[in-house]
Amino acid sequence: MAKIFQSMLIIYIVVALITIFLIVTNLPVFGALPKGERLNKIRSLPNYRDGAIQNLSATPMQPEGVSIFTILNAFFFKKHPNRTPKHPLEFVKPSLTEKQISTNPEIIWFGHSSYLLKINGQRILVDPVFSKTPSPFSFIGSKAFPGTDIIKASDFEDIDVLLITHDHYDHLDYQSILTVAPHSKQIVTSLGVGAHLEKWGIPKTKIHELAWYQDVSISTGLNFTALPARHFTGRKFKRNQTAWSAFLLKTDQHKIFLGGDSGYDSHFKSIGETYGPFDLALLECGQYNAYWPYIHMFPEEVVQAAKDLKARVLMPIHWGKFSLAMHPWNEPINRVVAEAEKQQFPIVTPKLGETFVLNQNYPVQKWWQA
Repeated sequence: MAKIFQSMLIIYIVVALITIFLIVTNLPVFGALPKGERLNKIRSLPNYRDGAIQNLSATPMQPEGVSIFTILNAFFFKKHPNRTPKHPLEFVKPSLTEKQISTNPEIIWFGHSSYLLKINGQRILVDPVFSKTPSPFSFIGSKAFPGTDIIKASDFEDIDVLLITHDHYDHLDYQSILTVAPHSKQIVTSLGVGAHLEKWGIPKTKIHELAWYQDVSISTGLNFTALPARHFTGRKFKRNQTAWSAFLLKTDQHKIFLGGDSGYDSHFKSIGETYGPFDLALLECGQYNAYWPYIHMFPEEVVQAAKDLKARVLMPIHWGKFSLAMHPWNEPINRVVAEAEKQQFPIVTPKLGETFVLNQNYPVQKWWQA
């Protein structure tokens, strides 16, 4: 009798665990996989093979001989000093509702890959992540650095264009989207990401999903083109079911490269030759490691990518808010600035929340060393 009871108890526990797992993994925060017409579009992509979207070059998640267990051991069980700043970061409180003053584009960076562009009298918000952690749940993952929580998602009203490069949690934040999207007139994103947005109640009519090299004109004088990047996607277990992109923002007078996450590859040179030169390139320069060298750039590669793009000025992003890798928090900006200075390549390093104007003022103060 006791053995029967024990067996039944084990069965009940297993069923309970499976039920909890299914409930949790189907919470809205995880979004939805593409289906129907959207899935057919993805399957018709020239770089869709073996049930997933592929990079232009072969892109393993880690180098040969490096296992996921090696990475997890290094990440969680080895000491990595200075991963977070010891003091709150300097943050300039911007006026988010103030209209564009200059005739040139104005840019405000909020840390990591979130920034606001004011251009042609319109406001474009890119990859807004204003939650405490870039993860499905607030109690999991790296916490936002002290001093970077001054801006809230609720501060953004009447956004003309909300742009989302891909569906990773540090670029597509569920809570921020729920707050910002209802007040955004149009949304531009990579093909497949609309499945998440529609699950979250965002009308399909204002979502523009682009495959690489496709473009869309929004309102007056704003054109967006999705361009290749070397990365991956996925919010649960199945990777590369939605696309990842960089974007060209083009107006009558300016061309700006809005870089999503990307490892270094020949696509930067190809984009520069076809679509360049760019007035400004915003490129990721943090969260890299030798254990995953193909999906994020090292700082020195960031400068080379900017040169390949034929960019006139480089602005490093994807740092300054979260610690998602093992390097010191300020190592990316120190290394990319050192390389830019070595190669005499123009670089802009605004403070968090500071407004700078393209072709007018380029802040270069090393404020993170204060």
